[in-house]
Amino acid sequence: MPGATILVVDDEKAIRDSLRTVLAYERYRVLEAGKAEEAYASLEKDEVGAVLLDVKMPGVDGLAALEEIRKRSPDTPVIMISGHGTVATAVEASKKGAFDFLEKPPDTDRLLLTLRNALKESGLRRENRLLRTSLTGELKLLGASEALQKVLATVERVARTDATVLITGENGSGKELVARAIHLQSERAGRPFVDVNCAAIPGELIESELFGHEAGAFTGATARRRGKFEQADGGTLFLDEVGDMSLPAQAKILRVLETREVSRVGGSEKTTVDVRVVSATNKDLPAEVRGGKFREDLLYRLNVVPIQIPSLRDRRGDIGTLAAHFLHSAVERNGLAARRFSNDALKRLSSAEWPGNVRQLKNACERLAITAEGDEIALEEVEAAIRPPPAAASSAPDPLDACATFEEWKDAAERRFLERRLAANQWNIKKTAEDLKMQRSNLYKKIEKYGLK
Repeated sequence: MPGATILVVDDEKAIRDSLRTVLAYERYRVLEAGKAEEAYASLEKDEVGAVLLDVKMPGVDGLAALEEIRKRSPDTPVIMISGHGTVATAVEASKKGAFDFLEKPPDTDRLLLTLRNALKESGLRRENRLLRTSLTGELKLLGASEALQKVLATVERVARTDATVLITGENGSGKELVARAIHLQSERAGRPFVDVNCAAIPGELIESELFGHEAGAFTGATARRRGKFEQADGGTLFLDEVGDMSLPAQAKILRVLETREVSRVGGSEKTTVDVRVVSATNKDLPAEVRGGKFREDLLYRLNVVPIQIPSLRDRRGDIGTLAAHFLHSAVERNGLAARRFSNDALKRLSSAEWPGNVRQLKNACERLAITAEGDEIALEEVEAAIRPPPAAASSAPDPLDACATFEEWKDAAERRFLERRLAANQWNIKKTAEDLKMQRSNLYKKIEKYGLK
């Protein structure tokens, strides 16, 4: 990402100058070091986004410097560069924690692509390190209900292991939050937490997304790309909506879980990965197995430890705690005056059905924090916030009449139809897709195509 600081460590000034020119043109900030000791000093003084490190240097060589840099700054990716590159050196560098290995003089396009990938991954590492230290606020699983306490107890036990976990529950019930809690309480917490929404990725792209691809593997694959499994190496891969994954992709997932090796699309080289897999779905996977839509052997692999998340309706005693927390967070985040719920308002919140579960409650509390007229939020304001929006009446010209072609009219009509059905179901994607007898992944694509909100 432009603006990041790159530390170039090479004893040859000409190489440092050449790399500085390329990186400065891309708007990176460049630091230079001619030997390992200077590099250590730079890491102490500056926030370095990535390191370009020469292998052959007088005194402390690159491989020894790599180990020291990894100890001092474990989140900073190190890209090795060498004019005498061998397979053995590259393998050793990889074992010592190098992000990648480039030969001198590095190809500019590959150098910049590798840097972008390295900076993205280091950002994920730093984010997860911060998340680990903030198991309060938005990340904390709030509530004292017996149903939630059972979930928390299971999370605590399973987090200490590497067992695969299958989280089930309704939309908005907090499946991703539970997955993050497992990661953050595990020994992998300092490594990446990578999430994949399997329903939102078209079937023809899911394998490339998960396993990566080689340049030229398919139209548009202009460069090699590391997949989510490689990005999550050492950490946790969260497969959300795993029940929507295609059967071919399921077969490959199963093979990776068995062998701990991935092959990029269009390539034959195998890469070993150390990844803990946590999945989530709101589908009945045993029923999907009986219908031939999900592999039984993969279900057994994913479902070593099952965790069922209760709906908000099954933990009504937690609604008051959650509502107060969400209201306070919204007030703080938006710089608003302090708010509180009246007793009648809290009773109404606790008695509502909440088909969208915790996510719907959070959105309602944020809306109330912004729109409430006084310090105390009244019952009437809560009723207005949770009431489904009425169909808008308008005397404006019908947009369909303005369409110039039949294709424009079809798109406009489809957009209106989907918008109304989603609103009628309070944006419950699963229910809308079932009502329309449409694949959920297809519905996600339509929502993205028409920019529906």
